[in-house]
Amino acid sequence: MEEQAASSSAYGGGKTVKECESMIQKSLRTPMVKFLRERLEKAGCPVGNNFFRAVNCDVNRSGGYIPGEGIVVCVNKINLQDEVNQVIAHELIHAFDECRAANLDWNNCAHHACSEIRANHLSGDCHYKRELLRGHLKIRGHEQECVRRRVRASVSGNPNCSEAAAKDAMEAVWDVCYNDTQPFDRAP
Repeated sequence: MEEQAASSSAYGGGKTVKECESMIQKSLRTPMVKFLRERLEKAGCPVGNNFFRAVNCDVNRSGGYIPGEGIVVCVNKINLQDEVNQVIAHELIHAFDECRAANLDWNNCAHHACSEIRANHLSGDCHYKRELLRGHLKIRGHEQECVRRRVRASVSGNPNCSEAAAKDAMEAVWDVCYNDTQPFDRAP
């Protein structure tokens, strides 16, 4: 992920780095984030506070997981505490996947698709209220449709995965990955 230098004022309508850092600290106290951090610790991958960074981003994403480094929250793409909470929960699921899988290869379309399926499904990214706010008004089947849409968008952004490869990879791993709810007992 490319980053721009941090500034002391909001960039592009988001928050300042300092405001976002405060929001990250608040997010670390939410039940979902605390649970995911505990599970990472139990899996042998401790997550310290320096694992989370607030940065200006020049990509159209709210944040991301950088293997071996941690999670970034894009200050210029977020405005609400709920958005920060959601980004961190989503990215912690990616961190969990990398922690538990010794051979996870983010360049492999199927591996990437599996982690995206899990992160979108388990983090609450596709809760019906979020979908309504995005303008997707379908009631039945909205969650799986949302997960599929978001996975295709994310994986097709991987330079190693065309749009067709992203769709094929997602379909190939869908059942196994959608039903894998670790570290939860069931999908939250």
